[in-house]
Amino acid sequence: MKSKYQIYTLVILCVLFWSGNFVVGRYIKDDIEPLEMVFFRWGFTLILVSPILFLNYKIVVSTIKNHFIILISLAILGISLFNTLLYIGLNTTSSTNALIINSSIPMLILIFSFIIFKTKIKPIQIIGIILSSFGVLYLILKGQVLNINNIVFTVGDLWVVLSSFAWALYSTLVRLKPKDISDMEYFSIIVLFGFIILLPFYLYQGYSIQKELILVQENFLIFIYISVFTSVLSYYFWHQGIKYLGASKTGQFTHLMPIFGTILAYIFLGEILQSYHLVGAILILFGIYLSLFYKEQNEK
Repeated sequence: MKSKYQIYTLVILCVLFWSGNFVVGRYIKDDIEPLEMVFFRWGFTLILVSPILFLNYKIVVSTIKNHFIILISLAILGISLFNTLLYIGLNTTSSTNALIINSSIPMLILIFSFIIFKTKIKPIQIIGIILSSFGVLYLILKGQVLNINNIVFTVGDLWVVLSSFAWALYSTLVRLKPKDISDMEYFSIIVLFGFIILLPFYLYQGYSIQKELILVQENFLIFIYISVFTSVLSYYFWHQGIKYLGASKTGQFTHLMPIFGTILAYIFLGEILQSYHLVGAILILFGIYLSLFYKEQNEK
C-alpha cells in the first residue's frame, strides 16, 4: 500500500508529462497528422508493453473472454477516442483554448461519478473545483479575466470538448476494470484493443510506407516521449491515483497543467514570470487543497 503522498507525487508527475504532451501536440501539428500521431504513439506503446501480453498470455486471454465489453469500452474511450480527438483539436485550436476546455475535466468526472455511481458530492469539493478553475482561467488569460470575451472559438475546440468528455467518462468507468489482473496487465490489454481499433482508420488513409518511415525517423524522440512518458508512465500513475484517491480527487490534479506549462515555458523558452502567474498558481493550489487536504483534515 502506497502512502497518500506517494500517490500525490505520481499523479503530479502524470500531469507534468501530459502538460508536455500539449506542447508537443501544438509543436508538430504542421508535420504530423493527428491520426498518424496517435497511431505511432500507441504503436510504440504496444511494443513497450508487448512482453507483458506474451508472458501473461493465459491471464490476458482469460480476462478478455470474461470482461470483453468493459475492456473494449475503456479502450475506445481512453486510448482510441481521447487522444485522437485531442490531437485533432490541437491541430486547429490554440493551447489557451485547449487548456481552458481541459479545466472542465474535474467537474465532468464529479458529475459522471454522481450520475453513474451515485457518488456523493460535497460542497467543499465544488468550491475547490470552482476556485481552481478560476485560477486556471486567471493564469491563462494573464490576469485579464475580461479578455475571455476576446477569445475566438473554432471547430477544433469542439474536438477538445469531446476529448474531455471521453477522458472524464473513462476516468469514471475505470473503477469497473477487472480486479483479478495487475494495473500493467490491464493497461497492456486496452492498449492492444485501442491500437487494433485505430489500425483500419490509419490504413484507410493510404499513407505511403516510405513517407511513414521518414516520419518516424525524423520524429523518433517525440514518439519515444509520448509513448514512454505520456502513455506508459502517465497512465500507470493516473490509475494509481484513481485506485487510491478516487476519480474525483485525481481529476482535480489536471488543473496543475497550466502551472506546469508556465514552468516549462520559463525553463525552455525563457519566458518571464509575471505576478499573474503567482496569483493563478495560488488559486489553483488552494482550490486543490480545499477539495483534497481540507476534507481529509476535517475527517480526522
